[in-house]
Amino acid sequence: MIVATWITFCACRSLAQVLLFLSSSNSLPPFWETFVSVVTGTGTMGNSCVCRDDSDLEDHHHGSSRAQSSRPRDPVRPPRRGRGPHEPRRKKQNVDGLVLDTLAVIRTLVDNDQEPPYSMITLHEMAETDDGWLEVVQSLIRVIPLDDPLGPAVITLLLDECPLPTKDALQKLSDMLNLSAAIARQDALIPAKHRNTTAVLGCLAEKLAGPASIGLLSPGTLEYLLESLSSEAHPTVMLFALIALEKFSQTSENKLTVSESCISNRLAVLESWSEHPDYLKRQVGFCSQWSLDNLFLKEGRQFTYEKVNLTNINAMLNSNDVSEYLKISPTGLEARCDASSFESVRCTFCVDSGVWYYEVTVITSGVMQIGWATKDSKFLNHEGYGIGDDEYSCAYDGCRQLIWYNARSKPHSHPCWKEGDAIGFLLDLSKKQMIFYLNGHQLPPEKQVFSSATSGFFAAASFMSYQQCEFNFGAKPFRHPPSVKFSTFNDFASLLPSEKIILPRHRRLALLKQVSIRDNCCTLCCDVMADTELRPCGHGGMCMECALQLETCPLCRQDIQTRIRLIAHVS
Repeated sequence: MIVATWITFCACRSLAQVLLFLSSSNSLPPFWETFVSVVTGTGTMGNSCVCRDDSDLEDHHHGSSRAQSSRPRDPVRPPRRGRGPHEPRRKKQNVDGLVLDTLAVIRTLVDNDQEPPYSMITLHEMAETDDGWLEVVQSLIRVIPLDDPLGPAVITLLLDECPLPTKDALQKLSDMLNLSAAIARQDALIPAKHRNTTAVLGCLAEKLAGPASIGLLSPGTLEYLLESLSSEAHPTVMLFALIALEKFSQTSENKLTVSESCISNRLAVLESWSEHPDYLKRQVGFCSQWSLDNLFLKEGRQFTYEKVNLTNINAMLNSNDVSEYLKISPTGLEARCDASSFESVRCTFCVDSGVWYYEVTVITSGVMQIGWATKDSKFLNHEGYGIGDDEYSCAYDGCRQLIWYNARSKPHSHPCWKEGDAIGFLLDLSKKQMIFYLNGHQLPPEKQVFSSATSGFFAAASFMSYQQCEFNFGAKPFRHPPSVKFSTFNDFASLLPSEKIILPRHRRLALLKQVSIRDNCCTLCCDVMADTELRPCGHGGMCMECALQLETCPLCRQDIQTRIRLIAHVS
């Protein structure tokens, strides 16, 4: 998993973050209650709340604590360590071997205090020059195997760790690849190379901005990616070609170029795979449907949220309690991350007593941390904080075979999960224990979280790049129900029809633009006058009520010692 380097958590205030803050307020003004409800469909949801903070652990847990550390935690990436001033440059090695070594060791990178693997440090040093960077990119395309579930994530990890390419390096790469529709048909005979090429293009599109991204999406590159969506291509090639086109379309000029290629006609065919029994094709269908709803709109096509039947759905993933880049299906029960950040979400229903159970079907077998979290949990996608990274949450990781609590991990005895596996999550609040199941086989109970939290638990999950799963909160029969008596969210929760709607992003933004906000209002709640300054940093732009809910400054992340009201409210 990669922490995105092109945008920081504290420097942006996205729509998702603003709505997340609003939904957490206990005293929301009537106007904002109505607005959040309209925009998100979940604003007045009594069961939803915002995630917060970090935690502790039993002595038998492995790893070292990093609670409240100033260094961001990434679920895979180790801390970068450069060469010391008197340390000689490492001897150049076979780049293919270094890439494969990194792929082999990636599952062991679970702690920020671990030394980065030698292979990763060496590849980073090689990429400091244009020729070295080109060698690394060519090796990623050449040697990453098709069947390793972490292969695309390693491509993202290594490219994100490498220095940004120069304009000359990008031009040389374009010349070397010489992409076209004909090359795509040729590469179709070598699916691993084909998939890796599309994955590299997607990573570069995400890292680059403006003219650099526009220049990379040459007519030949566009032809290559569009041809990679043809029915003759391997499904994983189709998937990463579509993801690359999505990421290129983050630049408005590229979006217009891609939209004019009639991509929506092809995606309209592929979205029929959204419930395909082949989990790889299902991913293609999910991303095709999401793109048609959010990016590449097709004239005359009805949005999925307008036609999906949610009559029997009473609990779902909360689109107002989610980090900004996670994709949630219109049913509210399936989620996917294609960003280079650690995206998290919680459900709409929380529980305070009793015995509760839900299941997750694994669509991809990479790194996800799924389990339980309270309203006090802090999920910071760009800093790598997710489920199991504080004392208020606990998570099951079936890829690395770990249980996470308080940013520490310990191994469990289950085999690695695979596509189609059913993961069960039992919460027994009377016995103060959590039990995790893999296809009906249970692990010993986990009890550490109850030293910090005893109520207000939500089902929750965090996703590394290119991961996807489907949740079952009881709207359909469970595949492996436990033998004990339990309740389900769907039987006890309730949602208004408007609360079930997951609007496409462009429609949410359109509604937001209709709201008139005063120039001097609080930048967090956008309702009360901004009259408070934080000390010692001196940043302001917020009201006292919002400032009292903060522990650190949202701009500089410095600890808040005092809050000073500068002006009196004017009625």
